[in-house]
Amino acid sequence: MADDTCHPQPGDLIEIDRHVYQHWALYVGDGYVINVTPVDEGAPSLSVSTTSIFTRKAKVKKQLLKEVVGNHKWRVNNKYDRSRTPRPVKKIIRRAEQLIDEEVPYDVLGSNCEHFVTELRYGEGVSEQVKKAVICAAALGGIILAGLAAAVVKSFSGASSKEKNCE
Repeated sequence: MADDTCHPQPGDLIEIDRHVYQHWALYVGDGYVINVTPVDEGAPSLSVSTTSIFTRKAKVKKQLLKEVVGNHKWRVNNKYDRSRTPRPVKKIIRRAEQLIDEEVPYDVLGSNCEHFVTELRYGEGVSEQVKKAVICAAALGGIILAGLAAAVVKSFSGASSKEKNCE
């Protein structure tokens, strides 16, 4: 499988930059990829919507890479090869092709497009972008809680209603 980020080989993971998130697909050859798209969306997987966040099922599709990518940037990204052993290419492709037109469980946090393609390639679904999102959300939540706590403390230690503010 290729290290070249612009010339995918069958079995390679394709990362598509959608600005707010990354969409993932599996390259199967001849310009085609296999990827999942939320069932509730009528449009191809070119953009995310609130529907894709709340849907519970996705459809496995075989599409031209250029159609899935649209005007977005993409690259081959087999980033987990450093820590996981890829399955043989023929097994990856065979399993992916068996799933075409099937509905599969979908969950942004636990079973998304990255989980789908890494399950095919490595036999284990992983999503680094979910881990990053959870860490960012936890950090943001911590900042908000700290701000609320500071406001509460200030309200209890502030001036009483009988005192006047000096100008």
